[in-house]
Amino acid sequence: MKVAYVFPGQGSQFVGMGHDLYETFATAKAVFEQADEALGFPLSRLCFDGAEDELRQTINAQPAIVTVSFACLKAMQEVSGNNELPPPVFLAGHSLGEYTALAVAGVLDFATTVYLARERGRLMHEAGQERPGAMAAIIGLDEALLAGICEETEAKIVNINCPGQLVISGAAEKITKAVNLAKSRGARRAIPLQVSGAFHTPLMQSAVDGMAEIIATLPFSEPTIPIIANTTAQPLTTADLIKEELLRQLCNCVQWQRSIEYMVDNGVSTFIEIGPGKVLTGLIKRINKSVELINIGDAEAVKSIIVN
Repeated sequence: MKVAYVFPGQGSQFVGMGHDLYETFATAKAVFEQADEALGFPLSRLCFDGAEDELRQTINAQPAIVTVSFACLKAMQEVSGNNELPPPVFLAGHSLGEYTALAVAGVLDFATTVYLARERGRLMHEAGQERPGAMAAIIGLDEALLAGICEETEAKIVNINCPGQLVISGAAEKITKAVNLAKSRGARRAIPLQVSGAFHTPLMQSAVDGMAEIIATLPFSEPTIPIIANTTAQPLTTADLIKEELLRQLCNCVQWQRSIEYMVDNGVSTFIEIGPGKVLTGLIKRINKSVELINIGDAEAVKSIIVN
């Protein structure tokens, strides 16, 4: 049995996430304490009982999701023992989730990872302030048809999540035009996303510039497990390739469906989603109905590992 670990991205956050992990597992508590220390403010309190609007802010949501996801993994290891968990042959994360994969693969230590995720959130928010934009999920439209609409409107397809679920991004007026065209041409739904900018488009270029400066100062190690790149759906096996990917993904499309297909084609039969929510589990189910799916997002799910 080949296993892949996958990690959620922005939008999976909710107030209260991780609190049961903190209360139940010493390893998870240590992760939250590390995050608070690394960032210099109580991120844990924001996760557990902060205002929803504050947690949703890009600068907060990104390090919070990475922290909860890594705490889930550490709790899994605490319960089962490192040697009893099925070792992953690949790691993958949806956009921000790639950062959790960095810590799991030993590319960066956790404190550095959560700092980098916070900086990414800050720079993306600032880029959105400088060059405002919007995003929308388009449900029930063929990728080729939506690509044609994007050519007409100058919107961009930025997430290819699963068959029938695509996300577009760009300047607000262009997204409005694209959404109206998509509806008129057969989209079942078009859902505006609550984000602070046109993520994964060239409107994020200032975030790329800022991240490049920060990444150049950090000690990246070679990954111990291949990470499937969002932008190419191919494995990242060196520190240099990972640095390039972290910058490239800010302005380019997240190829989630193709990433899952690559891992399945290379023998993965079980995907374990680790972190808050069940978004990725739902997407993978629509990509391939034959794989086994496990979701580990809270203390109850972690404890179920013992039974399994």
